[in-house]
Amino acid sequence: MANPRENYNNLSGVPIAHRHWQVCVRPANDALDVAGRALLADVHQAEFRRISAVGSSKYYFLVAELDADVVERLAGELLADPVAERFLAGEGFSRRDTSRPAVEVHPLPGVMNPAALSTLDAARRWLARNGWSPDLLHAVQTGRRYEIEGARDAEELERIAARVLANDCVETWYVQGFGRNDVIPDALPEPPQRPFELRRVSIRELDDAELEKLSRQGHLFLSLDEMRAIRDHFRGIDREPTDLELETLAQTWSEHCVHKTLKSEVIYRGPDFGRDGEVEVRFENLLKDTIAAATRELAREWCLSVFVDNAGVIAFDDEYGIAFKVETHNHPSAIEPYGGAATGIGGCIRDIMGCGLGAKPIASTDVFCLAPPDFDAARLPAGVLHPRRVLKGVVAGVRDYGNRMGIPTVNGAIHFDPRYLGNPLVYCGCVGLIPRKYINKEPRVGDRIVVAGGRTGRDGIHGATFSSAELTDTHADEFSHAVQIGNAIEEKKLLDAQLRARDHADGCLFSAVTDCGAGGLSSAVGEMGAELGARVELSRVPLKYAGLRYDEIWISEAQERMVFAVPPDRLDRFLKVFAEEEVEATVIGEFIGDGRLSVYFEDQLVGELDMRFLHDGLPKRSRSATWTAPRVGSVARRNASKARLNERLLAALAHWTVASKEWVIRQYDHEVQGRGVIKPLVGPRSGPSDAAVLRPRYDSDRGIALGCGLCPEVADVDPYFMAIGAVDEALRNVICVGADPSRTAILDNFCWPKVDSEQALGTLVRACRGAADVAVAYGLPFISGKDSLNNQFSMSAEESARTGLPRNLAIPPTLLISAIGIVEDVNRCITMDLKAPGNVVVLAAASEAQAFRKARMHEGTEARSGEATHTGIPHSASTIQHSIEHHRRVADRICSGTVRAAHDVSDGGIAVALAEMCIGSGSGLDVSIDPDTPLFDSLIATYILEMSEADAKTAGWMILGKVTDEPRLRVDAGRNGTIDLGVDELIRTWKSPLSEGGR
Repeated sequence: MANPRENYNNLSGVPIAHRHWQVCVRPANDALDVAGRALLADVHQAEFRRISAVGSSKYYFLVAELDADVVERLAGELLADPVAERFLAGEGFSRRDTSRPAVEVHPLPGVMNPAALSTLDAARRWLARNGWSPDLLHAVQTGRRYEIEGARDAEELERIAARVLANDCVETWYVQGFGRNDVIPDALPEPPQRPFELRRVSIRELDDAELEKLSRQGHLFLSLDEMRAIRDHFRGIDREPTDLELETLAQTWSEHCVHKTLKSEVIYRGPDFGRDGEVEVRFENLLKDTIAAATRELAREWCLSVFVDNAGVIAFDDEYGIAFKVETHNHPSAIEPYGGAATGIGGCIRDIMGCGLGAKPIASTDVFCLAPPDFDAARLPAGVLHPRRVLKGVVAGVRDYGNRMGIPTVNGAIHFDPRYLGNPLVYCGCVGLIPRKYINKEPRVGDRIVVAGGRTGRDGIHGATFSSAELTDTHADEFSHAVQIGNAIEEKKLLDAQLRARDHADGCLFSAVTDCGAGGLSSAVGEMGAELGARVELSRVPLKYAGLRYDEIWISEAQERMVFAVPPDRLDRFLKVFAEEEVEATVIGEFIGDGRLSVYFEDQLVGELDMRFLHDGLPKRSRSATWTAPRVGSVARRNASKARLNERLLAALAHWTVASKEWVIRQYDHEVQGRGVIKPLVGPRSGPSDAAVLRPRYDSDRGIALGCGLCPEVADVDPYFMAIGAVDEALRNVICVGADPSRTAILDNFCWPKVDSEQALGTLVRACRGAADVAVAYGLPFISGKDSLNNQFSMSAEESARTGLPRNLAIPPTLLISAIGIVEDVNRCITMDLKAPGNVVVLAAASEAQAFRKARMHEGTEARSGEATHTGIPHSASTIQHSIEHHRRVADRICSGTVRAAHDVSDGGIAVALAEMCIGSGSGLDVSIDPDTPLFDSLIATYILEMSEADAKTAGWMILGKVTDEPRLRVDAGRNGTIDLGVDELIRTWKSPLSEGGR
């Protein structure tokens, strides 16, 4: 195909010196403008129905000592697809065709732009290959331009830009048309620069009210007692703190970093845990006395590292361990979903890299909790992004980061509830393979402090304290500096360099490593040197741009950075490896033995803290908690529409939480690295897998299974049983694919609203105790975890009245349990899709499992709302005691090879489980259900298994019916009615809600 080209202004005869060039790349014709068509659909979803077309184009802005012929050749060979695109190259940044209304979007100064960085690197390599010096190209920036047809005026273009085309936290835009012509800059913007000035904060004479004001306005988010402790400390040493010292304490003492609520002393008074009666229980340390106590009590020798490192580690075989970590990135994802989710998965990958002396990431997981995509846009509170935009953003963020790093995303879930509107939850997990000899690490006195990877910028400032705060309608403006855009390519290079240094022929070239977490260098150096002391020179830290203050350099979370402790005699070899991998590595200090953290900038002391006060000076909280059981929904309503079983099943399959996630899964590369045994979608018709199975070592048939459990709606009834349900579901999921329950470990991730009242804290106490009780009963050690509190959104009374939403929109208490189980032989794994006509399906349930029911979704349109009616829960904890032997029995049958397909009974109950087994296979089922057996309620410890009739009779479980050749699901529920639906209709219903992001 011909490639139309136009050179705006060939000035090749003019002396070349830092000339500014732009290249506009657009689709060769409208039929190839996929991005424009997708945006048009988004514009219509945002209620701009008049818009008839959106045309998209990309802009590249180059600062280079090149003439027009070279720029045009570079554009044609590198920047534009010669088949699908055409380009226009010219000098200057601001020349545009303004004949049609348009919006142009550029990144804000200082925001990470991976596309620009990749273009700069590729263009310099192109120049070198073609005989020019790569140093002739100085800078690259990118932009996007959208020509919009059908808008009525410039104000409508502005609204479309704000609601659909850009995010003002990380981008700016220019509107052109209808008499408005925003001026596009002729040069790349530069961040402001400030001269050095050591700043101290007057705190020693502040009263309580002034301390609280400083905490909030300074974005410290510390309690009054904590501010008093800091004030008294500096009174004791007779000086005022520097701003850097105060920021360091705030980061280190933040809820995000130290988990001070879960580590508080708590006295609980209220209903007993799974038993009748009232109790008073004192927890000296809530986390230590529940979650950690369960692991201590179980004392599994195959747990190699728990609660002491960036990730937990279990034994895989005699040579290797498996590291697993799950984190949350909730608040940043509420502001900028793409960047929040991308840096969430990137940060969790770095946790695996920072585990021991470094594990190789082999798989990622993701779980999202969001408001329904069909939420009424007119009721959206100010400062809140529409759930559809959040969904697309977080999926794209995880997709781009994981795919670019070559790490498969293999397991996850999406749960929808209107209460996640203001605070979406984004859980990101990563699994790594680590030689057992590299699990332990320890920095030593004299080790050099080396920062490696991406450069430091202003992005990510106050990440830890921001994540510990409650959101409001001003959070996007107030905390835009906490938003980050990651660069997966940089992290991939960093990973490759680290593994080379770890596996060096001379032995590992470093003695410890950790990632730059939410507090940046403050967290990394402060934690790594906690037992030693450290001296840091901030002026040596590589920066993205000039002008950062010393405190910004110290606390910025800017992504893709790791901190290493490197012995002096290995430093040259370490730096050589990183240089060969094109990863910047710089010595910024030294670990010393004086027990102090000393921070300098241009040889001037800007902060000095005693490590004991930094890490042990946090005042211990003592709090009271209680809990009162809420009223539950009526059974009468639950049974109101027994006769409409077809409609109820279709409504359940179409519920956002149950519906197919294929639109999401297909965007993730779950095949990369070639370790996958069971994928996220299974069977000839792509049904939902219960869990993923991987083969970590190519030379072994031993594998691992990854699954998760999540049932936040049960928290409305009792958080204790919500935790039991989450653990049980996670275990069921990995058992279904062949994992050994006696070699399964779990991770906890608590996401809670504010816990500032005794009742709110009581919900957290009950969940912790429930998780611990069931973990001990099931023999499942916790190996790692994370909490995220204050997940609620506050709005004004006027906004509350306008939207019909509560002023404090709190998420439901949400506990995610992730399970990782050893699979002895991946060749014996099974999937959930039906295998052969003539086989039977059985209901394998523990004796008391039916007493525990998750919330059942309403029929009809209510099933799309995310609301739920709550059914019965057990009044006794005996359910979990009856369940573990049942789980082991199911696992043994699967291992023996007598089970052909297995599926757990989860959201939507038995009816949905049967339908999904048909969906995955395309085969039919003809079954009968006892009318007293709940069809649509999720049950703990309950499975649907496909077996031969002889094996089923031997097992003794209830035979429901047979697999049929006819692609039809028939369920005879006796007096309750009948389900009779074709498999094709089941598939259409199940796949339609979330196709193309819920359009």
